Amino acid sequence: MSLSVDIRRGLGGFHLQTQFEAPDGVTVLFGRSGSGKTTVVKSIAGLVTPEQGRIAVGGRVLFDRSGGVDVPVHKRRLGYVFQDSRLFPHLSVRDNLAYAARASGRGTRDPGEVGQLLGISHLFDRRTHSLSGGEAQRVAIGRALLSEPDMLLMDEPLASLDGPRKAEILPYLETLRRETGLSILYVTHNMAEVARLATHIVLIDEGRVVRSGVPEEVLTDPDMVRLLGIRDAGAVLSATVAAHPDDGLTELTVSGGRLYLPSVEAPVGTQLRVRILAQDVILARTRPEQISALNVLPVKVLTVRRGEGPGVIVQVQAGQDRLLARITRRSADALNIVEGTDCFAVMKSLAVSQTDIAVGLQSGL
Repeated sequence: MSLSVDIRRGLGGFHLQTQFEAPDGVTVLFGRSGSGKTTVVKSIAGLVTPEQGRIAVGGRVLFDRSGGVDVPVHKRRLGYVFQDSRLFPHLSVRDNLAYAARASGRGTRDPGEVGQLLGISHLFDRRTHSLSGGEAQRVAIGRALLSEPDMLLMDEPLASLDGPRKAEILPYLETLRRETGLSILYVTHNMAEVARLATHIVLIDEGRVVRSGVPEEVLTDPDMVRLLGIRDAGAVLSATVAAHPDDGLTELTVSGGRLYLPSVEAPVGTQLRVRILAQDVILARTRPEQISALNVLPVKVLTVRRGEGPGVIVQVQAGQDRLLARITRRSADALNIVEGTDCFAVMKSLAVSQTDIAVGLQSGL
């Protein structure tokens, strides 16, 4: 279900003026801390009132200052998952889930199915104070689902979790979208979550949207590297599992050729998304031989962006995909890396971690 946002609000010296369209799927609202992300999502939920503007979900107007429309929070039919789980500590997991269904008046979804979907069925009889952070967040997501929302709003739901707990919950978020078809607005400043989950991205900076579109285009835009973070900049490639050799690697097909990664637990034919960081891509003018890196793709240089420091960001075309490479200015000059140059992108197999691989979630391209 689509979302349309066009709002303005003053917050002391900070002025929010945000306009974007979020299509069906998982739209990630990304920006640094203090960029206005939470104010936007709270405005959509009705927890904050914009001074001007309009908000609509699936064509149903939730807020329109000029038209005098401001639908109450409980009637907006939106599920909200906060940074902390905000579960009722005096109730069991089962009763927390049942409360959401009763409160919404729309609860037709089976709690048992939600429990299986999120891997929390075995927790139903436990009190929430005994849950781990990851378990509590999955219960919070289940509670939001059982309110039968038109859209799910997730405000940095993994921010309070450590690395292992984040890795634990991310596959459930991928399954959530794949199995329910529910549109999600996902707020984060973590680039790994963006690459794993997004089918559409909205980049916000100082209260304004600076770029929006599908991940393959937004994440490989050299002009967005400053906002994305130089160490987090990179690309996401659509890939298909081609084979599982007996040496612990998985062979993938991408539009530009073949990639070999550490073993991916997915059957042959499975569609994947793979995140490749710019800092892990090496460029060569001729095809390298007798090197340990297994991944070598022929590419053409599209754009070269030189910063004030010693680094250069190079955007290259690999088949139908685009990659970013972060190299030194000295190397760019020595190799004469300019627009139109044919060269080769070299990537180590072990540079891609399991957290950089998403199963079965494709974007709109």
